[in-house]
Amino acid sequence: MERTQSQREEILNLYEKLRVTDTRDGLDWMGYHHYGSMSCDMRPLWRARAIGFAKTARYIPYDKPRPDVTGERYTEWSNWYYGNICIYPWMNELEKYDFPVIDMSNLAVGLMGSNNTLEGIRSGAAGYVAFGGVRDTDEIILQKIPFWSTKVAQPMDQARIQYESHNTRINCDGVCVSPGDLVVADGDGVVVVPSELIADVAKWASREMNSDRVSRRKLYVELGLPLDDTV
Repeated sequence: MERTQSQREEILNLYEKLRVTDTRDGLDWMGYHHYGSMSCDMRPLWRARAIGFAKTARYIPYDKPRPDVTGERYTEWSNWYYGNICIYPWMNELEKYDFPVIDMSNLAVGLMGSNNTLEGIRSGAAGYVAFGGVRDTDEIILQKIPFWSTKVAQPMDQARIQYESHNTRINCDGVCVSPGDLVVADGDGVVVVPSELIADVAKWASREMNSDRVSRRKLYVELGLPLDDTV
């Protein structure tokens, strides 16, 4: 579903204070108990929080032999590989509030690292979700780039992974993600809201969140805790 940036901002305002758990509750209230939550293997590199609209991409295992080359000849082959096999056309399309969700076939490969993640952030990406590996994680954490993945990986892409498609429905850690779905991610993991359910889920999620806030605020007062943004 295509939305203007103004429409996107209206949705993000609805979800501004909603946690992953609240959003999960909202999906339950709509009968989607079976859907939306990625597995416990999908973890943040650091305690980040991000919300945005799914920009989907799919990568599959490389299925050809690698050439028997080393040194400078390997450099030449590597450059060819990135120009023809493991390409990133979706990165050229990123806009503000996009949330790249990448089906990497759960491969332990560093498709994204400290450099290209910064390029996406420069284009407006809210964060990244990868069903597979990510590398340069110390730098990504230092750069405060929100990133969720099922693996941390050392290897580069060559002879391991190849581009298949983007802007299509994908499987990301057991969740079917369509372009434009809402992605909510924090320390509790990742949950995806189908585009057509965004408003209804926000309604019920907000009700549950506000109920929780009232209850917790009373406990804060009884315990003499300083009030914070969560209450």
